[in-house]
Amino acid sequence: MSEAIFRSNMTVELVKASASDADVIWAARVSTAGEQSLEEVGEDPARSAGLINYLARERHGSPFEHTSMTFFVSAPIFVFREFMRHRIASYNEESGRYRELQPVFYVPSPERKLVQIGKTGAYEFVDGTKEQYDITTAAMKESYNFVYERYQTMLNAGVAREVARAVLPVGLYSSMYVTMNARALMNFLSLRTAREGSHFPSYPQREIEMVAEKMEEHFARLMPLTHGAFEKSGRIAP
Repeated sequence: MSEAIFRSNMTVELVKASASDADVIWAARVSTAGEQSLEEVGEDPARSAGLINYLARERHGSPFEHTSMTFFVSAPIFVFREFMRHRIASYNEESGRYRELQPVFYVPSPERKLVQIGKTGAYEFVDGTKEQYDITTAAMKESYNFVYERYQTMLNAGVAREVARAVLPVGLYSSMYVTMNARALMNFLSLRTAREGSHFPSYPQREIEMVAEKMEEHFARLMPLTHGAFEKSGRIAP
């Protein structure tokens, strides 16, 4: 049996993108300039930064949809289950029906806050003790090793992968491609990151926030004016 790998990090790779601030400009200009808006294609968007800020502030969102970003994400399955609540993207995930799943599992880093205080809708997370951290990671590793051994036992007995995978936990790492336009991505970021200055506070689970933060880094580099307008508008998706 392969040796189990335990990870705390999430990885996000930008695979391809057709996304720039200029795309927002020409898409917006068509409403007033018609075919003359084609002249905006390839123009420096900086001279129209005010228009992007206006669109974000007034929540005229459709011009931001004329973009596309595809990411390759590696994260635990429980992160993907939260991710796919956002029905504003296209997803293709690694399949346990068609390949043998590898023993790569999530354990929290020592910095991960472990203790929940308060009730649903009004709670916060605080640091756990070293004892709580040690108990948590030991329990996870023991469980992961046990179920992966059972998974291998079934595969070696000839049981179909799609049946054997049922014993595997949501802490198993998976991988997927996710494609979003800028408007959808801003909606995702508004809900899955906690930032001071946000008009609507958000309380994401830390692991999906780690993915969102990496996606936002790519977004800010590709579309700096749009990202700036998103920040100025209180991180509200247009």
